[in-house]
Amino acid sequence: MSTQPLRESAPAAEGVDARGVEAFLDAIEAAPDTEPHSVMILRHGRLIAAGWWAPYSPDRVHLLYSLSKSFTATAAGLAAAEGLLNLDDPVIAYFPEFAADITDAGSRSILVRHVASMASGHVTDIRVKAVEGDPAEPVRGFLLIPPDRDPGTVFTYNQAATYTLAAIVQKLTGQPLTQYLRPRLFDPLGIGQVFWQQYPRGRDVGYSGLHATTDAIARLGQLYLNGGVWEGKRVLPAWWVAEATRPQISNAAQGATPDWQQGYGFQFWMSRHGYRGDGVYGQFCLVLPEQDAVIAMTAASGQMQAMLDAVWDYLLPAFGPAALAYERPADAGLRERLSRLELPQVPGGSGPTAFRGAEFTPRGGTCADQPTLTAVSVTEAGDDGGYVLRLTEGNASLDLRCVVGRWTVSEPGAPVPAAVSVGWTGKDAVTFDVAFLETPHHLVVTCSLPDRTFAARWRTKSPNDGPLRLFQAPRLPVRVEERRR
Repeated sequence: MSTQPLRESAPAAEGVDARGVEAFLDAIEAAPDTEPHSVMILRHGRLIAAGWWAPYSPDRVHLLYSLSKSFTATAAGLAAAEGLLNLDDPVIAYFPEFAADITDAGSRSILVRHVASMASGHVTDIRVKAVEGDPAEPVRGFLLIPPDRDPGTVFTYNQAATYTLAAIVQKLTGQPLTQYLRPRLFDPLGIGQVFWQQYPRGRDVGYSGLHATTDAIARLGQLYLNGGVWEGKRVLPAWWVAEATRPQISNAAQGATPDWQQGYGFQFWMSRHGYRGDGVYGQFCLVLPEQDAVIAMTAASGQMQAMLDAVWDYLLPAFGPAALAYERPADAGLRERLSRLELPQVPGGSGPTAFRGAEFTPRGGTCADQPTLTAVSVTEAGDDGGYVLRLTEGNASLDLRCVVGRWTVSEPGAPVPAAVSVGWTGKDAVTFDVAFLETPHHLVVTCSLPDRTFAARWRTKSPNDGPLRLFQAPRLPVRVEERRR
């Protein structure tokens, strides 16, 4: 977590009706295909509401997916402020070693501002093709793929563009993004430890893979809301904040979801209200200049537009122009509710003693959702009616302790940070909900006693189909090809 807590205030003192915040919580908790993990709301620079749904907690980093891009953009802004990076330089100018290979005029005309704004001229995401084209240097693979249109004329959500922007910054500075940002962003803002996936080893991927706390998301949003100033000191140039958070290119033809058609800046989306960084499954950094507010959220959601709709429907009307002294009782009710947030547990109670010690094989021969999972066993553990769930992948295994009736969180230093809820979901079936706490993802494992088989499914399917040990922050460098991302 951050070393210096954000300054706190009561909702009413900052002109926020706590009843609207509660209505927002009601909406996201009731929304289908949405599991909220955390929320932090700042108004006038003060933290007025914060909550984590157990077993998630404030000190845990969370995989931000594409919200990572907004941190990458911030690194680019800092590099520009230091005179290292020019938005109007061709990308190829930073990679002269590729100049003889990149002969296409379109590729040679891609500017830094084009990759920063997802306007390289390609009409599809070419990240996989770029890696296949040159696994050792995906930037070269990117430039070897001629753009379909003139750069700067068409928006396409293209991970390879952000990867290239990140690679430029890292080449110019001689450091991974995490190291470059530590003294320039993370330390000045009081952001604690972060972790970033790498490919190749030593290079943070930029487009995804950042693991950080919800608090870090909130601080980044507040920095941008403040025009690049933090605690009276300038961290980012005002011109960068203005350029990054205004439409650089239109994306009006990008589908039916309204908040993905409002324009795109430098790795920030424009919204119907304000602007945002976001990541798949509901990782959000919402900045609302008109309301002088920031909303940071993490989740496991397949309905990101619905999450934004809930913000517009319930939170926006709660932001008033002045203090609401008469709403103090509502503040207390909201504070109490935020203190007891918890995800639903697997229903059902304890099962027969004969079940303990059973071993299970995949139903149908293989586990389609997690092909690496080859066996499951359950054994009795302790005097509290607990179990140890062992998930076996070939020669490796992951042991997870669980107790009926509560989320059981793995001990510090466990191989993979996780929490498990367990319950009997039928006469002869037991279900384990395994939350991988540094990601949005849950693996639900159901074991059948009569035939000794198991089925496993991801509640939100991860792009990572590698082993379960990779469902955590990469505290040691982990190559992205190991994750099959």
